[in-house]
Amino acid sequence: MRQIEPKDMNTTALAFLGDAVYEVYARKYVMDKGEIRADKLHRSAVKYVCADGQAKAVKSLMNDFLTEEEVKLVKRARNHKTTSKARSASPVVYKLATAFEALVGYLYLMEDTARMEAVIAEALKRIEE
Repeated sequence: MRQIEPKDMNTTALAFLGDAVYEVYARKYVMDKGEIRADKLHRSAVKYVCADGQAKAVKSLMNDFLTEEEVKLVKRARNHKTTSKARSASPVVYKLATAFEALVGYLYLMEDTARMEAVIAEALKRIEE
């Protein structure tokens, strides 16, 4: 079976993987703040993993942090026609959040761990602002 190159993959598939990868990093970020109760950890993580937080981060990152190639991927993912709909976010916010997840999935599959972790760390920082 021939493996597809990450740059040629459907952005929805990249977002599927990126969502899981980013969730782990966001949860670790919240845990590193010292909280140990699961209910409080969950409540603290929501602002980082919700569509609004991810959309805020990716819009900000596109201005001054992402490379030209990464911006192209984000725009391709944002503009991808999809049939899924967010339960609690506007279509624009949902598409931006999905684009962010696609970027994380892409960097993960490219095995560019250092860049992926830099993007995630910067996104978490900007969500917190």
